Order: sequence, then structure tokens, then C-alpha cells
Amino acid sequence: MSLSQSQEAPIAGGPVPLGPDSLVWKMGFPRTGLLVAGRALMLQTAHPVVGAGVRDFSDFTRDPWGRLDRTLRSLQVQLFGGPAALEEAERLRRLHRGIRGTDFRGERYQALDPEAYAWVHLSNFDTVLAGVRWFGPSLTRDGREQLYAEWRQTGLVLGVRDECMPADLDAFRAYVRHMVSGTLSDNETVRILLSSLELKGVEPPPWPLFPAPLWTVLRPLGRSFLHDVTVGTLPTLLRQRLGLPWNLADRRRLQAAAILVRAATTPLPDRVLHYPMGARARRDARRADSRQVA
Repeated sequence: MSLSQSQEAPIAGGPVPLGPDSLVWKMGFPRTGLLVAGRALMLQTAHPVVGAGVRDFSDFTRDPWGRLDRTLRSLQVQLFGGPAALEEAERLRRLHRGIRGTDFRGERYQALDPEAYAWVHLSNFDTVLAGVRWFGPSLTRDGREQLYAEWRQTGLVLGVRDECMPADLDAFRAYVRHMVSGTLSDNETVRILLSSLELKGVEPPPWPLFPAPLWTVLRPLGRSFLHDVTVGTLPTLLRQRLGLPWNLADRRRLQAAAILVRAATTPLPDRVLHYPMGARARRDARRADSRQVA
């Protein structure tokens, strides 16, 4: 990939951030999305450019909870920040301009390579679909089409090139299959990430009301669940390429866990189930709907 193809500025014409009329705002940002975060990272780091950049510049092994918190905050601003999404997009581009080096094959890379930059954004959408499929809420075909169109709009705000994003949902699915079969591969960063799923030496998350003794009790369960969700929701071809065992008993265990998650989260109020900006977005979307009805 040529370094001269890097994307250094927003697309001219001023792409518009999402607002209360969008399906993304109506859906919010449920905390269950955290369950598939490992899957998103696997898809991204299996890309040779992204994997090399994470190897050379990321602090996820030294500060996993801090890195996760910063990523979640950024995603919320991208989706629900309105005008602040434009500022966040510029911050991300500015941050990634300095991420460059030599990849696993000895070739030069940079994070703003158009294909790699698009893959990070679009692989997140593929993971959103996986999260919805396993943990809800269910979406119709029309809903998935609308959600992709809005994700594409957010990509334009982030400075992803229009031609690097498939035009519709069917083209997107073909694009993911093509990326999995022809671009994603095993590498050093993927192996580090897989090792991190064991949660060995990971301190308890810095969350309120989450004492260290509770982490000691829950870590073995979390390790098993995190492995099942991450490995079990990966595209089959990628899972096989990485040599990750997965059988019918594993799938049934994941299905049972998904049923429990759905049952446990369905009755929760928005302020508990959703991250703060997602909860506010859902509230604002309902208010906008009410004004339209009135």
C-alpha cells in the first residue's frame, strides 16, 4: 500500500454527524457491546497494517482498562456527539498521522492508509452485527440496511474515503468475506491479544463497587466467557486460519450464555444497560419522535 495514498483531511463538503432521527441513536450503546470487544480487536489486529501499528504504538497490554475506556469514550462521541464528532474525527486523524513504521513483512506502513483506516471502522460495524445477532436487540433486514447506511455516514465524518466503504449491506458482507479470505492473517499482535484473553496478571477494572476480591472470584468465569464470545463469533475462516478450536459443545455453551445475557439485560433501564452517551441519545431520540407525532 502506497504511503502517498494516506488520507490526511476530512472529505470536502462537510459530512453530517448522526442525530436523534438516526437508528443508531434509537439503539443507544448497550454495555453488552463490551462482550464482543475482543472480536473487534481480533478482526482489526489481523489486518497487517493495523496489527503492526498496535504492536508498535498501543499500550493495551500495559493498561488494558484505560485503553478500553478511551476507545469506548471515542466511539460514543463518534456516534452520539453531534458537532463534537467532527472534533473527535480530527483528533483521531491527527493522532494516527504519526503511526507509521515497518510491518511484519518488512514493508512500510502507516495507520492512515485508506484501506486499513476503513477496515477499522467497518470491522466495528461487522462486530455490531455480531453483537446484535447474539445478544440483541434483534433487527429486521431494513433495520440492518439503515444501520449500515448510518455507519457509513459516520465513516465519512471520520474521514474514511467514500470509495473504501461498500455501497450497501450486501456489498458490505461481500467486502468482509473478501477481507477475511485475502487480507487478514495471523501475526504477533494477534497472538498477544489471544494471550491477553487469559486475563493473567490483569488488575481488577477500576469501576465503582468492584473490589479486588470480587475480581478474584469472577476472573476465571470472565476468562472462559471472554474466550467463548471472542472465538465463537469470529468468521469461521479466520478462526480456522488462526488454529482456534471450536466445536458443537463450545457453540452450545455460547448459545446458553447468550440466552442468559438477554434474559438478564432485557428488563434493565437505559441508565443501567447503556453507556451514558448512549442512554442520553435514546432519550433524545424518543423526544424527537414524540415531537414528530405531536
